[in-house]
Amino acid sequence: MSTTFTIDTATSRANPTPTPMKRLTVPAIRKRKGADGGGEPLVMLTAYTVRMAQLLDPHCDLLLVGDSLGQVIYGLPSTLPVTLDMMCAHGAAVVRGSYHAVVVIDMPFGSYEASPQLAFTSAARIMAETGAAAVKLEGGAAMASTVAFLSERGIPVMGHIGLTPQAVNALGGYGARGRSEAEQAKILADAHAIANAGAFAIVAEGVLEPLARTITEQVACPVIGIGASAQCDGQVLVTEDMLGLFERTARFVKKFDDMAGRISAAVETYARDVRSREFPGADQTYLPKD
Repeated sequence: MSTTFTIDTATSRANPTPTPMKRLTVPAIRKRKGADGGGEPLVMLTAYTVRMAQLLDPHCDLLLVGDSLGQVIYGLPSTLPVTLDMMCAHGAAVVRGSYHAVVVIDMPFGSYEASPQLAFTSAARIMAETGAAAVKLEGGAAMASTVAFLSERGIPVMGHIGLTPQAVNALGGYGARGRSEAEQAKILADAHAIANAGAFAIVAEGVLEPLARTITEQVACPVIGIGASAQCDGQVLVTEDMLGLFERTARFVKKFDDMAGRISAAVETYARDVRSREFPGADQTYLPKD
């Protein structure tokens, strides 16, 4: 797939046309590990649509088409009902809307856990239908053989350890992980297992800060934190959380804007102008030509 594209701005809202540039690659992301990688943390955000991808892409190294779209886009109670069809549709949109960042797509619950062969079938479909660069799957040592199976067959894999939302029923909730010594040891072992199996990067979610630092120091691939540590090799957040589109967010989310408030204010103004017949005005209507 070409790393650049041109949009017909005469027929598309995808405007202005982005300036084509060479897309980052999975090997380039892997090389960004720690000080040896230049010391600049990796920037990753979620994206589910063409337009959001266009807005985020110039500023991000990676765009994650997360299964969080189940909650953010579809209003589902968890990520568990998300399907491969959903991930492929939104993944393809994000690839079309980006030209710089590495696009990673979550493998949904039930699409990879049963066997490495099932995982390959699902991942191959995602890669073929979307043009994405990599897939992400949740789980530690139990998924190491699957990570190796995919990696050896040309499918780059990002791991996900610690708080794994697809296992929320087994974990008993969304609380921080690593509070006991036993759980810390397991999460650290999971990180090593996934890294040694060939993952090009690992998301560490909701783990205690000292544990996140230890994981980052010990594994060879970049560790991207979410509710982890500023000392990780990068950070990721759900974009809609970061923009302040939701009232309720996790403790680890920093709201960098109040987009919900700004949208509400704009719509209030629009409604007022419609009801008062101030909109549409002369600039928004078509008059007969003389």
